[in-house]
Amino acid sequence: MLSHSGASLQDRLRQLPSVDELLKHPDIHELLSNVPRKIVVESLREVVEEARRQLLSSQEDPLPPVPSISELVQRASALCAQKNAFTLQPLVNATGIVVHTNLGRSLLAEEALQRLQVVCRTYSNLEYDLVNGRRGSRYVHAEAILREITGAEAALVVNNNASAVLLVLNTLAKGQEVIVSRGQLVEIGGSFRIPDVMAASGAILREVGCTNRTHLYDYERAIGEHTRLLMKVHCSNYRLVGFTAEVALEDLVRLARRHNLLVMEDLGSGSLVDIASVGLPQEPTAQHAVRAGVDVVTFSGDKLLGGPQAGIILGRKEIIALCKKNPLTRALRVDKMTLAALEATLRLYRDEPTAWRRIPTLAMIARPLESLKDQALRLAQRIQEAVGAPFMSVQVVESFSQVGGGALPERNVPTFAVAVSSKPWSANQLEKFLRANSPPIIGRIESDRFLMDVRTLQEGDPDIIVQAFARLKTEELR
Repeated sequence: MLSHSGASLQDRLRQLPSVDELLKHPDIHELLSNVPRKIVVESLREVVEEARRQLLSSQEDPLPPVPSISELVQRASALCAQKNAFTLQPLVNATGIVVHTNLGRSLLAEEALQRLQVVCRTYSNLEYDLVNGRRGSRYVHAEAILREITGAEAALVVNNNASAVLLVLNTLAKGQEVIVSRGQLVEIGGSFRIPDVMAASGAILREVGCTNRTHLYDYERAIGEHTRLLMKVHCSNYRLVGFTAEVALEDLVRLARRHNLLVMEDLGSGSLVDIASVGLPQEPTAQHAVRAGVDVVTFSGDKLLGGPQAGIILGRKEIIALCKKNPLTRALRVDKMTLAALEATLRLYRDEPTAWRRIPTLAMIARPLESLKDQALRLAQRIQEAVGAPFMSVQVVESFSQVGGGALPERNVPTFAVAVSSKPWSANQLEKFLRANSPPIIGRIESDRFLMDVRTLQEGDPDIIVQAFARLKTEELR
């Protein structure tokens, strides 16, 4: 181990500038106009302390030079940017997964964004009855449009579908039995399981049938004096194929009526339009559940519906009234931002063609294949021109998108993607480089190629991608 003279080390340490001295630098003055002083001072202290530690632990002889004031200021500025950055930030979704849970799920329609600004920049009648001049209910703001679109007698909005299921079960079946098919005891992201949420609600689970086949007589045999509810759960995030059977909703409703029981359907993702009209498998709609005569139906607002995160409960007036009186409702209630965005989104469903055109989730799902191919070809050409390197292979390939968000499981939707590969750099290096871009670009890797599915690209995203690839000329991938 090398040793240094005490005088030499002390000389170096004394050369380190103080925080007060660094605060006088012109670049720091400019930084203070954009960053809180507390963060600037913390960053300056940290870079000075780091320089001190490096000198004290250095094994070099002679000791390395003390960082200049300009260098310390530069380090502090970079640290300030890191400390002052938002953790939640926009990015480019090039995965092809339309409702990507990890990337924020559904994008809001422009109408919903505009409504958010209108409602949130000033006071509103969130809980004020303008007609009678007294306190009102926040739940009226989305209820009317939900009743209009679905035909339900009443509606209630809570903060997500898990909350909706929990609230309904706790309100209607606490301490009583709920009959569910074994094939419908689903688990979704975040370890949300139907048996667990039922236990949390206080309801008693009664499983019937087999994993792959459940018949009407299975439900009927299980009905007893403690039975309160027959529950159907739509398997929105997986499929049972082969030798399978499940009971139609209409048959379950008729059975419940004969035994004076209630019927609940949890649609999970939920839809208000016929997805089959764009060539995808049939998904049950909220309107169908209402017409079938279920007492209560629950589904998400931020998946196939294309709105903000919310749990929507539709049902008979007396049932919704009971749910509203449940103390849990206050714990699960939504705020003005959710209600504003949801109401604006739902209004688009008054005209189905408008919904398909204006709601981003639906528009991305319905994009024509030829349109996707044209966009992929344009993007590939721009990337090749930006990189300008023969070692970079940029191709348009046929691929598959996914709806995602627990909807249409295992259903691949044909699409086109831009595939990039390079001899100097692996697909993993390209992925890491693009993920570190500002804003980050998230794609997927297949066969050592980095793929960017154009289905989920938004306006301006191609420019961001091209600019990121242009930087490959001057920046080294690690």
